[in-house]
Amino acid sequence: MSPSTSIRRLVLAGIALYLSFPGVAYAAPRPPIVLAAASLQESMNAAADAWAQMGHARPVLSFAASSALARQIQSGAPADLFVSADEPWMEAVEKAGKLVPGTRVAFLGNRLVLAASAGDRRTVALDRAAPLLAAIGQGRLAMADPDAVPAGLYGKAALRKIGAWDRLEPRVVRAENVRAALALVERGAVPFGIVYATDARASGKVRIAGIFPAATHPPIRYPVARLRTAASPEAELFRRFLISARGKAIFARYGFTPL
Repeated sequence: MSPSTSIRRLVLAGIALYLSFPGVAYAAPRPPIVLAAASLQESMNAAADAWAQMGHARPVLSFAASSALARQIQSGAPADLFVSADEPWMEAVEKAGKLVPGTRVAFLGNRLVLAASAGDRRTVALDRAAPLLAAIGQGRLAMADPDAVPAGLYGKAALRKIGAWDRLEPRVVRAENVRAALALVERGAVPFGIVYATDARASGKVRIAGIFPAATHPPIRYPVARLRTAASPEAELFRRFLISARGKAIFARYGFTPL
């Protein structure tokens, strides 16, 4: 037996002996805690699964409206990464001094659509107000909160641009987030809802009745950043994975546009 082999065996034996003592155990790295926009549920879970399959601890994911998550972060909620559905809420978190400088990256895009129940075969042109007003008639329109939630803010901007907001505002059913707005359409509680294209695609109970022209609202951009409260040693690694070509390809499968 060579001297190097003997030394290696002694070291391994020493490690085994150390771990055998009560109260001593190997601690796996704490997984990253990710606060992500509600519209990312399926895609972010797929990204987390892919990360785990690579031998890492699966990230802990929490989904809600970007506005709600930003307020939680501003109030000191411990987390590692924040993924917003728009730039303004990420900007608010950054201005509050909650981001690690240099880690903010916009990496995904989306489209804004009008969702209808799967059995409703109507197609609605969304470049002007008249077709939408005629389609809704005396019905209601579901939206994420148009005063705070990104999907609602994009939707309100689009409706203003085509001249429909003043007429439709009294008919708007305000939802907590974009998935809650989608659920109202799925249940038949409202005939139409304004959601992201990826939300409509994720549901088998709705179809896209129309797509808002990109020029009617601000660009839909999803930024990710590492938070100053980050405690997981894998937080930065997972952030880099999300913005990598491999990570973006996962989101592309769910209908997002890599940036």
